[in-house]
Amino acid sequence: MDVLTIFEWFQANLNYATITLLMAIESSFIPFPSEVVVPPAAYFAMHNNNLNIYLVVVFATIGALIGASINYALAYWIGRPIVYRFANSRIGHMCLIDQAKVEKAEAYFDRHGAFSTFIGRLIPAVRQLISIPAGLARMHFGKFILYTSLGAMLWNIVLAMLGYWLSLFVAQDELMNQIEHYNHYLSIAGYCIAAAIVLFIVYQGIKKK
Repeated sequence: MDVLTIFEWFQANLNYATITLLMAIESSFIPFPSEVVVPPAAYFAMHNNNLNIYLVVVFATIGALIGASINYALAYWIGRPIVYRFANSRIGHMCLIDQAKVEKAEAYFDRHGAFSTFIGRLIPAVRQLISIPAGLARMHFGKFILYTSLGAMLWNIVLAMLGYWLSLFVAQDELMNQIEHYNHYLSIAGYCIAAAIVLFIVYQGIKKK
């Protein structure tokens, strides 16, 4: 099933339940772009009284938290050897996961600690997998929920803002093309926001010292 087919199905079945479901899939180990869910949902919320753009962000964040928690629980209970065995398996490759990606997520978690579950939600290629090293490290679940929720909500706000902006001038039949066009800029925005947060934290630490 290609992205366009998913988009057409999503458009025909758009509600808070499908937003939650698709974002849960996006945040698990199954490859699925959040850009196909939140921007269109926000776009249609501006033209549809049955949806509210603020609730789109809320339910998208709930879905992201569910998917991330699945990754966390699996990694917590099955351990590193089986995670890497899955990453190197044919099924893992079908899910666009390999050992290099898992190692990248682990290295990111090692560098930034528990806070990486917040920052990692803004980073492409790390976003879906950052909950795996959190589970492997047996990070405190309450802290994991807090950081994951904040990071997912911030990213969903960025996506919703894109959908709102596109609703001002883009026709419905051109929506998917425009989302794909701006997808690269979304990645840049995620990196910039993450870098700004890290720099602010570093500055606050230096200032206190």
